[in-house]
Amino acid sequence: MSETPSPRSGRLLVAGAALLWSTGGLAIKLVPLDAVGVVFWRALLTVAFLVAVYRPSLERWRRASVGTAIVYALMILTFVSATKWTTAANAIFLQYTGPFYVLALGPWLLKETFRKADAVAIAVALGGMSLFFVGRLEGGHLAGNLMGVVSGVFFGLTVLLLRRDQSRDAMASVFLGNLLAAAIALPFAWGNLALDARGFGVVAFLGVVQMGVAYILFVRGLSVVPAAEASLLGMLEPTFNPLWAFLGLGERPSGWALLGGGIVLAAVAGRTLWGSRRAR
Repeated sequence: MSETPSPRSGRLLVAGAALLWSTGGLAIKLVPLDAVGVVFWRALLTVAFLVAVYRPSLERWRRASVGTAIVYALMILTFVSATKWTTAANAIFLQYTGPFYVLALGPWLLKETFRKADAVAIAVALGGMSLFFVGRLEGGHLAGNLMGVVSGVFFGLTVLLLRRDQSRDAMASVFLGNLLAAAIALPFAWGNLALDARGFGVVAFLGVVQMGVAYILFVRGLSVVPAAEASLLGMLEPTFNPLWAFLGLGERPSGWALLGGGIVLAAVAGRTLWGSRRAR
């Protein structure tokens, strides 16, 4: 696990993380708790999973970045709140304004070169993603929509900071971020944390697979994938959301959604191929 992946493998790892993230919108809606209850259980189980996988020493977790952990925790809290307070479509669409913040702040925070190809690919992908939600984005959810906008800011910052933390220990920051999210949520969720077997199974999936495994893949991929490209690959998450909705709820994707998904996949594939050829 300590060997640095190749750029191609790194892209596949980030894409795999995005596919696992894409199951979150449906699963969060299935948990019979409010937002802070979902945050608490998911973050706590992610912490338990990371401890079981890494069996870390206290010294390792001391290498975590407190700033990254705070931003990560706020991303979790705002996204889950947005998913509960507005439609899943609104929440995921608004969170994926995050790549624009990566483009804007990456050259300053990471000293990574601004590439027009990244900007074009992200703009095309976001345009395609907007087609998923023709007739689905709804008004009347002001608090949830605002929370979704804020979650987009924190998502962009999380990508940037985890990329920056590769030099210290990004997984330690993920661990601390989940621990912090659980601690923040607990006082607000106290008294409303009871789950039946089905509910616990869903939060266990969210904590272990949708977050724990996904962030292991994402952080490892970020060791070789620039932040802007990683945020573009992350757009596979909303692309595959309609698939899980179809399989889990029987919701058939519209023609607009299928067209939008094709555009996003084309943008991701085009940018990836361009990057591979440029590297050669």
